[in-house]
Amino acid sequence: MSIAPSTSTAEGTLTPGTWTLDQHHSSVTFSVRHLGLSRVRGRFDRFAATLDAGASIADSRVSVTIDVASVNTNDPDRDVHLRSTQFFSAELHPEIRFASNEVTGEGQTWKISGDLSLNGVTQPMTFEVEFHGIEMFPLDQKRHLGFSATGVIRRSVYGIELGLVPLSSNRLMLDDDVKIEIDVQFIEPEAIV
Repeated sequence: MSIAPSTSTAEGTLTPGTWTLDQHHSSVTFSVRHLGLSRVRGRFDRFAATLDAGASIADSRVSVTIDVASVNTNDPDRDVHLRSTQFFSAELHPEIRFASNEVTGEGQTWKISGDLSLNGVTQPMTFEVEFHGIEMFPLDQKRHLGFSATGVIRRSVYGIELGLVPLSSNRLMLDDDVKIEIDVQFIEPEAIV
């Protein structure tokens, strides 16, 4: 019996193969400044992600698909507006997609770069990543891997320009920069024997 080689990390080994998302312990959230005074926060309730671990960290890839219609800011009227053509155009572009093409870093600090597709526009995107390690989960007797990825997009680049109105204080009614935070746990695949 032979076991597939594992990729070494600061917290253990990363078994090659497709690590599946632990949906119950993962989230995709965003925030944007309103009137330059406070941050409006929201989340997407439906999304999928995979981690394809290669022979090394550099050979690994992450993909995320988000259901735009699942946007949730705890304000139903605002959520309907966000699904409209003035923001996400959910009917025309029902998904936000990210596919990585490069993973770099060491220890607990990494960068994941790739392409982000939103509102019919695809642009390069880099997330700053904090790797939280690998831990055995007693309830399913499988190892889980966790990391947080943070990035900022400029929504005007994706054709979402509503609210980019300068106020008397030179602030914008709704900021152009949107902070995205992805917190994920992935479940280890079965080792190849």
